[in-house]
Amino acid sequence: MILSQFQTIGHDLFAMGLVSSNSGNMSMRLGDRIIITRRGSKLGCLQENDLIETGISKNDRATPLASIELPVHRAIYQETPALAIVHAHPPHAIALSLTETKIVPNDAEGLAIVGQVPVLGWHMEVRPGGLADIIAQALKKCRIVMVHGHGSFATGQLLEEAHNCITAFEESCRVICLLKSLRVSPPEG
Repeated sequence: MILSQFQTIGHDLFAMGLVSSNSGNMSMRLGDRIIITRRGSKLGCLQENDLIETGISKNDRATPLASIELPVHRAIYQETPALAIVHAHPPHAIALSLTETKIVPNDAEGLAIVGQVPVLGWHMEVRPGGLADIIAQALKKCRIVMVHGHGSFATGQLLEEAHNCITAFEESCRVICLLKSLRVSPPEG
Protein backbone atom coordinates (compact mmCIF):
# COMPACT_ATOMS: atom_id res chain seq x y z
CA MET A 1 0.00 0.00 0.00
CA ILE A 2 2.82 2.44 0.82
CA LEU A 3 4.55 1.65 -2.47
CA SER A 4 1.37 2.36 -4.44
CA GLN A 5 1.00 5.77 -2.73
CA PHE A 6 4.55 6.70 -3.68
CA GLN A 7 4.04 5.38 -7.22
CA THR A 8 0.82 7.33 -7.78
CA ILE A 9 2.23 10.63 -6.54
CA GLY A 10 5.60 10.12 -8.25
CA HIS A 11 4.01 9.30 -11.59
CA ASP A 12 1.74 12.33 -11.37
CA LEU A 13 4.63 14.68 -10.50
CA PHE A 14 6.58 13.40 -13.50
CA ALA A 15 3.59 13.52 -15.88
CA MET A 16 2.88 17.12 -14.85
CA GLY A 17 6.51 18.15 -15.46
CA LEU A 18 7.13 18.99 -11.79
CA VAL A 19 10.15 16.67 -11.65
CA SER A 20 12.52 15.49 -14.37
CA SER A 21 13.69 11.91 -14.85
CA ASN A 22 15.81 11.74 -11.68
CA SER A 23 14.83 14.81 -9.68
CA GLY A 24 12.57 15.36 -6.70
CA ASN A 25 11.93 13.13 -3.73
CA MET A 26 9.22 12.13 -1.28
CA SER A 27 9.00 10.69 2.19
CA MET A 28 6.61 9.49 4.86
CA ARG A 29 7.15 9.41 8.60
CA LEU A 30 6.39 6.20 10.46
CA GLY A 31 7.10 6.81 14.15
CA ASP A 32 10.84 7.38 14.49
CA ARG A 33 11.49 6.04 10.97
CA ILE A 34 11.30 7.60 7.50
CA ILE A 35 10.47 5.95 4.22
CA ILE A 36 12.14 8.12 1.58
CA THR A 37 12.83 7.73 -2.09
CA ARG A 38 16.23 6.36 -3.06
CA ARG A 39 19.01 8.66 -4.25
CA GLY A 40 18.64 9.10 -8.01
CA SER A 41 15.33 7.24 -8.26
CA LYS A 42 12.90 8.00 -11.06
CA LEU A 43 9.73 9.24 -9.39
CA GLY A 44 7.72 8.55 -12.54
CA CYS A 45 8.28 4.78 -12.30
CA LEU A 46 9.16 3.87 -8.72
CA GLN A 47 9.79 0.25 -7.76
CA GLU A 48 9.95 -1.35 -4.31
CA ASN A 49 13.75 -1.01 -4.14
CA ASP A 50 13.35 2.77 -4.66
CA LEU A 51 11.93 3.19 -1.15
CA ILE A 52 14.51 3.40 1.63
CA GLU A 53 13.67 3.08 5.31
CA THR A 54 15.99 4.85 7.72
CA GLY A 55 15.90 6.71 11.03
CA ILE A 56 14.68 10.24 11.64
CA SER A 57 17.50 10.97 14.06
CA LYS A 58 20.21 8.45 13.32
CA ASN A 59 21.88 6.72 10.43
CA ASP A 60 21.78 3.01 9.70
CA ARG A 61 22.90 0.72 6.86
CA ALA A 62 20.22 2.05 4.48
CA THR A 63 21.03 5.75 5.01
CA PRO A 64 23.62 6.08 2.20
CA LEU A 65 20.97 4.94 -0.31
CA ALA A 66 18.47 7.63 0.71
CA SER A 67 17.80 10.80 -1.28
CA ILE A 68 20.44 13.48 -1.02
CA GLU A 69 17.69 15.66 0.52
CA LEU A 70 17.46 13.34 3.57
CA PRO A 71 18.86 16.03 5.93
CA VAL A 72 16.03 18.37 4.93
CA HIS A 73 13.35 15.70 5.39
CA ARG A 74 14.78 14.79 8.81
CA ALA A 75 14.82 18.42 9.95
CA ILE A 76 11.22 18.94 8.81
CA TYR A 77 10.02 15.84 10.68
CA GLN A 78 11.93 16.87 13.80
CA GLU A 79 10.47 20.41 13.80
CA THR A 80 6.92 20.00 12.44
CA PRO A 81 3.97 17.63 12.83
CA ALA A 82 4.22 16.64 9.13
CA LEU A 83 3.82 12.97 8.26
CA ALA A 84 4.60 13.38 4.54
CA ILE A 85 6.90 15.56 2.42
CA VAL A 86 7.09 16.12 -1.32
CA HIS A 87 10.04 17.95 -2.88
CA ALA A 88 9.64 18.92 -6.54
CA HIS A 89 11.14 21.30 -9.09
CA PRO A 90 8.08 23.11 -10.51
CA PRO A 91 9.40 25.23 -13.41
CA HIS A 92 7.15 28.29 -13.08
CA ALA A 93 7.73 28.45 -9.32
CA ILE A 94 11.49 28.15 -9.86
CA ALA A 95 11.39 30.98 -12.40
CA LEU A 96 9.54 33.22 -9.92
CA SER A 97 11.94 32.22 -7.12
CA LEU A 98 14.75 33.83 -9.09
CA THR A 99 13.09 37.26 -8.92
CA GLU A 100 10.83 37.18 -5.85
CA THR A 101 11.44 36.84 -2.10
CA LYS A 102 7.89 35.56 -1.58
CA ILE A 103 5.32 34.26 -4.02
CA VAL A 104 1.72 35.23 -3.43
CA PRO A 105 -0.88 33.46 -5.57
CA ASN A 106 -3.42 35.80 -7.12
CA ASP A 107 -6.01 33.12 -7.78
CA ALA A 108 -8.52 32.25 -5.05
CA GLU A 109 -7.76 28.51 -4.97
CA GLY A 110 -4.00 28.99 -4.82
CA LEU A 111 -4.27 31.60 -2.10
CA ALA A 112 -6.62 29.38 -0.06
CA ILE A 113 -4.46 26.26 -0.40
CA VAL A 114 -0.92 27.63 -0.17
CA GLY A 115 -1.13 31.25 1.03
CA GLN A 116 2.05 33.32 0.80
CA VAL A 117 5.07 31.18 -0.01
CA PRO A 118 8.47 32.35 1.24
CA VAL A 119 11.47 32.01 -1.05
CA LEU A 120 14.40 30.83 1.06
CA GLY A 121 18.11 30.86 0.37
CA TRP A 122 18.66 34.30 -1.11
CA HIS A 123 22.36 35.26 -0.83
CA MET A 124 23.18 31.75 0.42
CA GLU A 125 24.76 28.70 -1.15
CA VAL A 126 21.85 26.56 -2.30
CA ARG A 127 22.71 22.90 -2.73
CA PRO A 128 20.74 19.66 -2.42
CA GLY A 129 20.40 18.67 1.22
CA GLY A 130 21.29 22.18 2.38
CA LEU A 131 19.30 24.81 4.27
CA ALA A 132 17.63 22.02 6.28
CA ASP A 133 17.11 24.05 9.47
CA ILE A 134 15.92 27.15 7.59
CA ILE A 135 13.41 25.10 5.56
CA ALA A 136 12.14 23.25 8.65
CA GLN A 137 11.68 26.49 10.61
CA ALA A 138 9.77 28.11 7.72
CA LEU A 139 7.51 25.06 7.42
CA LYS A 140 6.37 25.59 11.01
CA LYS A 141 4.40 28.58 9.68
CA CYS A 142 3.28 27.41 6.23
CA ARG A 143 2.65 24.23 4.22
CA ILE A 144 5.04 24.94 1.37
CA VAL A 145 8.30 26.81 0.85
CA MET A 146 10.37 27.60 -2.20
CA VAL A 147 14.15 27.40 -2.25
CA HIS A 148 15.72 30.10 -4.42
CA GLY A 149 16.40 28.66 -7.87
CA HIS A 150 15.98 25.08 -6.67
CA GLY A 151 12.53 23.75 -5.84
CA SER A 152 9.66 23.49 -3.40
CA PHE A 153 9.10 21.46 -0.23
CA ALA A 154 5.51 20.79 0.81
CA THR A 155 4.20 18.98 3.88
CA GLY A 156 1.02 17.17 4.77
CA GLN A 157 -0.40 14.37 6.83
CA LEU A 158 -0.49 12.29 3.64
CA LEU A 159 1.65 12.32 0.50
CA GLU A 160 -1.49 13.31 -1.39
CA GLU A 161 -1.89 16.49 0.71
CA ALA A 162 1.71 17.56 0.08
CA HIS A 163 1.28 16.74 -3.63
CA ASN A 164 -1.93 18.79 -3.83
CA CYS A 165 -0.14 21.72 -2.27
CA ILE A 166 2.71 21.54 -4.81
CA THR A 167 0.37 21.24 -7.80
CA ALA A 168 -1.87 24.12 -6.64
CA PHE A 169 1.23 26.25 -6.06
CA GLU A 170 2.65 25.53 -9.52
CA GLU A 171 -0.72 26.31 -11.13
CA SER A 172 -0.75 29.67 -9.32
CA CYS A 173 2.82 30.35 -10.44
CA ARG A 174 1.86 29.53 -14.02
CA VAL A 175 -0.92 32.13 -13.85
CA ILE A 176 1.47 34.71 -12.36
CA CYS A 177 3.99 34.04 -15.15
CA LEU A 178 1.28 34.34 -17.81
CA LEU A 179 0.16 37.68 -16.37
CA LYS A 180 3.76 38.89 -16.29
CA SER A 181 4.26 37.81 -19.90
CA LEU A 182 1.18 39.84 -20.85
CA ARG A 183 2.48 42.71 -18.69
CA VAL A 184 -0.85 42.71 -16.89
CA SER A 185 -1.14 43.39 -13.19
CA PRO A 186 -4.09 42.12 -11.23
CA PRO A 187 -6.34 44.93 -9.98
CA GLU A 188 -5.68 46.20 -6.46
CA GLY A 189 -8.21 45.38 -3.84
